[in-house]
Amino acid sequence: MNFQSLRTQPVFFKIDNVVAQLYVQPDYTYGITIPELDKNFDYNNDTELHVNIGVIGADSTELNALIFDYQQQYNNLFLMHDNRYLGRPAMLRRADSLEKLCYSRYANIKNEYFRSYVIYSIACINASVSRGENYLINSYILNRPIQYKQYEYMQFFNACFTGYLNTIAARQKGQSLYHIINVKADYSSLLDFVRQDKFLQSDSLRELVILKNLWNFYYSNDFQPEAVENIVTQLQLQTKIKEHKAIASTMLAFFNKMQVGSAAPGFSARNKDNTVSSFSAYKGRWVYLNFFSTNNVESLKEMPKIASLKKKFGDKIVFLSICLDDSVNTYKNYLRMNPKFDWPIWFSNDKSFTKTAKENYYVTGNEAYFLINNSGYLAQSPALSPSQGIEFNLNIIFKVRQQNTKTGIR
Repeated sequence: MNFQSLRTQPVFFKIDNVVAQLYVQPDYTYGITIPELDKNFDYNNDTELHVNIGVIGADSTELNALIFDYQQQYNNLFLMHDNRYLGRPAMLRRADSLEKLCYSRYANIKNEYFRSYVIYSIACINASVSRGENYLINSYILNRPIQYKQYEYMQFFNACFTGYLNTIAARQKGQSLYHIINVKADYSSLLDFVRQDKFLQSDSLRELVILKNLWNFYYSNDFQPEAVENIVTQLQLQTKIKEHKAIASTMLAFFNKMQVGSAAPGFSARNKDNTVSSFSAYKGRWVYLNFFSTNNVESLKEMPKIASLKKKFGDKIVFLSICLDDSVNTYKNYLRMNPKFDWPIWFSNDKSFTKTAKENYYVTGNEAYFLINNSGYLAQSPALSPSQGIEFNLNIIFKVRQQNTKTGIR
């Protein structure tokens, strides 16, 4: 299999109800083995069976080998051969013992992902035995960087902060959380409300906790989905943290049924000839749709990269750009200054349309990307930008072979 991973992360293989996990790093090639199942057991009862894969040729310092070693240390301490039950005090003592053991055993390991893996795997053990809010947050969250791309960190973060805003509300007097969300639907008021918590004095941590809880509130009977969506939209527009902007955008895509597999919304817009063009003209074609603004430097940096992608894939996929400028004059000036951009670039902000492309795709900022397949369904929503590596996905879709010159685990 070929797939793109821009960071180190776990991937999960599922064959029927058998599940295996592998940690992958960018540009690596892995050889793996999946164990044969014991025919004496019934695996057809719809429960997931987790098995350990083998990595061919891995040395003791390879990430998966290190994780297997950690899991063995965990098993030695926590899995009783006589099936004896471990009470909470015993679990706490063994968690401390595991931490001391790992500190010594892995002192010379430089792999940063693995070091975080150990820390937050042990943190999850402490959370599972209710070590206490003060201990958990002070030990593993405060004065540490937020690791957005670290799976175990985010698992622990979710364990700590699911339902946290309700906990804050139970401790505070004054206007209720229900009133702030359902009646006011105001992000600034919610920020002020959450800022009173002693643990959430960091802007980035406070905002991430809000995002986590808003996701749960959207699916709760206690809160109005439209109000939650309104607050997420405000957050997406106001945040200065790019990771939070991306999380909010993904949440809005889910809220508005813009998930992968949904039908891509149609729209019309003005083209460079000032006539109306319709998205329906590309029915039956793959389309890479991007929204940009001449006021957004980051989105402008992507346009030359789209030009390169068009040169490579232009006979296989339509590249379509939508300008979100308020003024048609800045749109036309941009086209005049960039005559080599020879793919369709349309102007969206035309008051004569009932709904613009921006509204149909629920774009809340001035930059967004979508990949639409030749059946008219969303293949990526939001899609990767050129800088994030959409080319890899296009290579896979259109079977463009590229030689991988980087050697990994074989």
